[in-house]
Amino acid sequence: MNKFQKLLNKKSKSKIISLSAYSKNIASVIDDYCDIVLVGDSLGSVLYNFKSTKKVTLDMMIEHSKSVRLGVKKSLMVVDMPFNTYRNKKEALANSKRVMFKTKCDAVKLEGGKRIINIIKHLIKNKIPVMGHIGLLPQSHKGKFIFKGKKSTERNKLLNDAILLENAGVFSIVLECVKTSLAKSITQKINIPTIGIGASNHCDGQILVVDDLIGLNPINVRFVKKYSNLQKLIKKAVSNFAKDVKKGKFPKKQHSY
Repeated sequence: MNKFQKLLNKKSKSKIISLSAYSKNIASVIDDYCDIVLVGDSLGSVLYNFKSTKKVTLDMMIEHSKSVRLGVKKSLMVVDMPFNTYRNKKEALANSKRVMFKTKCDAVKLEGGKRIINIIKHLIKNKIPVMGHIGLLPQSHKGKFIFKGKKSTERNKLLNDAILLENAGVFSIVLECVKTSLAKSITQKINIPTIGIGASNHCDGQILVVDDLIGLNPINVRFVKKYSNLQKLIKKAVSNFAKDVKKGKFPKKQHSY
């Protein structure tokens, strides 16, 4: 049974665990606990302090993904296609093939529904596995981040987008910042897994950015729960190192040749 079938078999049976990572060291730690490891274009804000993901380039995604690949042995590895890399069928296929070849990832993720459905169909027809992403779309969103699905027209559009994506052949869909009741409806309506981020526990799985989860990235948003405070631990370790160096306690004989 391949990784995609294993994921599909978890639909409505056991929760799917997903995390975003950008390096080998982090990927190797989380791999045992994840079903999906995503190399997200969120690296733009998390690592490079970009105000949006639009500045993230294909080369940046490829280099970080090559590092993550070294740490991922078990999980299904997905790579975000960044902004302006899938504007038409030809561009999307060429760039997706490049990502798949260079990084040895298992699949790519594209943001959008009906607007890019023909592009997604073209990729899948050419044997590029695709993960969908609807709701809040960071690559095209302008202004303050707000949850989606409050108005009936928006609810209908997102539900329709989810159905279109399933029919196009995506193996799962990320629901970002989607109203609880809508996330539940979409999850019940489609036969492929939904992965939520700020979309309630009604989704088939959840995804967070590792740096947010471990308290390394100073972010304060509603959908993030911090399970550790790595910043504090790092500061303590570095402070102790600095003290030992200043006092001549490091390096000792056992650290020298």
